[in-house]
Amino acid sequence: LGGVSEQNDSDDGFEAQVYEVEQKRQIIRQKLSRMELEQEVIEIEVEESSASFMEIFSGSGVEEMGINLQDLFGSMIPKKRKKRRVTVEEAKKIFTHEEAQRLMDMDEIHREAIRRAEQDGIIFLDEIDKIAGKDSNYGPDVSRGGVQRDILPIVEGSTVVTKYGPVKTDHILFIAAGAFHVSKPSDLIPELQGRFPIRVELESLTREDLRRIITEPHNSLIKQYVALLETEKVHINFTDEAIDYIADMAYEVNIKTENIGARRLYTIMEKVLEDLLFDAPDHVQETIEIDKAYVAERLKKIVEDEDLSRYIL
Repeated sequence: LGGVSEQNDSDDGFEAQVYEVEQKRQIIRQKLSRMELEQEVIEIEVEESSASFMEIFSGSGVEEMGINLQDLFGSMIPKKRKKRRVTVEEAKKIFTHEEAQRLMDMDEIHREAIRRAEQDGIIFLDEIDKIAGKDSNYGPDVSRGGVQRDILPIVEGSTVVTKYGPVKTDHILFIAAGAFHVSKPSDLIPELQGRFPIRVELESLTREDLRRIITEPHNSLIKQYVALLETEKVHINFTDEAIDYIADMAYEVNIKTENIGARRLYTIMEKVLEDLLFDAPDHVQETIEIDKAYVAERLKKIVEDEDLSRYIL
């Protein structure tokens, strides 16, 4: 009888411990749901990625052959787990990512990605004018024709082997763009010209275009500089006359020197605010108005001297 009594006591004690643990878990669960433990540091075990180890042995030629060493040896080498000390907030992101990876069928994702690339893909070839021009036996012109001939079969329609599988380029839309200040579209090899039947010529940016670029976008240059100086607790306001003058100067310098389009606005804005950006800590809690006179004073010498405007702006 004594033995039975002791067993019942131990069972009651075990149930009490289980109940106490469950209560503590419930308290922690409630705190987690209320996000009260986000900055608490905990220790977790995560899978150690072996991608960097595989990349050492896989050169660019291996990828072109369609061999992915990580997939080849991934099942042979067991994944290691390592301990990390992170906050609860970071741990949530890590565990969410790991569980999401387990739920995804990567083979199906690769197949769908290839299908979308083949049927709805758009490839934009920028700076195509840099490979246009007559071949030379020396200097940087040697490989221009070779690069064009390398691009030609891809644009025509061929099968490109990637580590995710072969991709057919027959139905991919190719768009090429270039400034063509020095060279002309006719300097491209005839075969490549024939693969771009639709040609569009864009006009140079006007004063109004430059003004809209500097003010209308959500992250326009003026808004960026205002936000940048706000971090130093310096408040700046641009008057309409100052904005018009900046656009006018960008247009004039583009006309007189080399026309680099809207990029000219970056250099002019940097020159206008150069001193203020450097001396920002001395103007804390100040409100500075950038008017036409302010801009003209900082651009006067450079704009008047064509050599200075060419190399500084």
